[in-house]
Amino acid sequence: MIHTKQVIKYILISLFIAFYNCSGFLEQEPGSQTSINEQLSTKPGVVTALNGIYSNLESNLRSEVLAVYSDLQSGNLTFTPTDTGNNIGQIKVPFTIENAYSFSDISTESNLENFYNKSYDIINQTNLILEYVDVLTDATETEKNQIKAEALTIRAYTHFTLSLLYSQNYGYTSGASHKGIVYNTTTLTSGITYPSRENSANTYSLIITDLQTALTYYSDALLLDGPTYSYFNTISTKALLARVYLSKNDFQNAYDTANDVILNSGTSLISSDNLISEWEKTDTPVSEILLELSVPRGSGGSVGGSLASHFGFTSSSNYSDYVASADLIAIYEDSDLRKQLFLEEQLPTLVDEDLEDASYFFTKKFQDNPGYVVFRLSEMYLIRAEASLGLNNLEDCKTDINIIRSRANASLLENTTGLKTALLLERRKEMCFEGQYFFDLARNQQDIVRGADCISQTCSLNYPSLKFILPIPQSNIELNENLAQNESY
Repeated sequence: MIHTKQVIKYILISLFIAFYNCSGFLEQEPGSQTSINEQLSTKPGVVTALNGIYSNLESNLRSEVLAVYSDLQSGNLTFTPTDTGNNIGQIKVPFTIENAYSFSDISTESNLENFYNKSYDIINQTNLILEYVDVLTDATETEKNQIKAEALTIRAYTHFTLSLLYSQNYGYTSGASHKGIVYNTTTLTSGITYPSRENSANTYSLIITDLQTALTYYSDALLLDGPTYSYFNTISTKALLARVYLSKNDFQNAYDTANDVILNSGTSLISSDNLISEWEKTDTPVSEILLELSVPRGSGGSVGGSLASHFGFTSSSNYSDYVASADLIAIYEDSDLRKQLFLEEQLPTLVDEDLEDASYFFTKKFQDNPGYVVFRLSEMYLIRAEASLGLNNLEDCKTDINIIRSRANASLLENTTGLKTALLLERRKEMCFEGQYFFDLARNQQDIVRGADCISQTCSLNYPSLKFILPIPQSNIELNENLAQNESY
């Protein structure tokens, strides 16, 4: 076990580096770096740090392993053939996600270790801001409250994302008594504590408390530059809360909160006429967006990275690794407008030692500098539908499913038979590539069944399974004697 002083040093150095990375101060000349105390003593300094947290959040969510994880695990994605070199035409799993894809991730070399560590860095950064903001002398109470609201929301969202990956779904045990995650609400700047994992019930309680508290602080104060859809506000925080309530099987609160967003967001569903053109737009999000984290840009406006790096198609010699699986394509009716959101391309593929052209389906959602979609209005209708089902309001559930189907020109449900299956199917069709379907299946305690284009040794996973969640990176286990590993890892 590492000595306590070494642990303190490791954590404080990580905090210090993470903070300066988020604020950009590592680019300054040695000796000119401002201390954390000085930096967070002024409103401009805190706003700069908050802006940096958003930047770190975007890059962490956009990372390959997280951006593709849910759709890949649940069977929505498959892979493109290698386009150059001796392996041209071969289809292989990218090494960055290889272990997780086969449900055999390992704690000592987890594919998502960087995501786990960066998530807790982001949480520590929010805690730093929350510990300094109240003593600002150059900010109004309204401005300080807005800063607290956004920091609390980011803290809750990051913890929630970690809980989806590292803790079984809320209904896994009676009373959600199974292991949740470590929930950090303070920085470790004085002394050392070894935080242990909350159970799942407490984890969700803490997430909800942060979000409910944040909602009491929000105002119309605009502190950050750039498009307002890129930052949390009252509406997008309620959208997150609706998603959390649904994951908690709190159907009444999920219904009420999603309904609130639908009625009061000032946003409308994309019309049928504009459904395809909205997703084909360059640089700007679809009109029904509630929160999209903007792509990073250089001083000249050049894009520093986007989801197109995982899903994009430029030419037959320049394309990304992930495309729709045959199973996903097959669930769309020919009349369904969403079937037009796939770009079919012929790529040379090795078949029986010969190269033959084969069809691959790239999503149109994430071409041309796409930002990271966090929430959009369609999801709120589907949350309201699932909550209605949980409350046994079957007609209301059917109505909301049909709203989404009607917009897509898909056939409408005529009765309430098999609503759970219909709802999961609709979520799969509507939200594909947006990182949700694996967690939808887990929440509904469904098996994972991948199609014929699965190239893993494990193409199905029966629920319940210990492999529905990932291993906590071993380096964190070694640093924290109170941090229990997930079973089977």
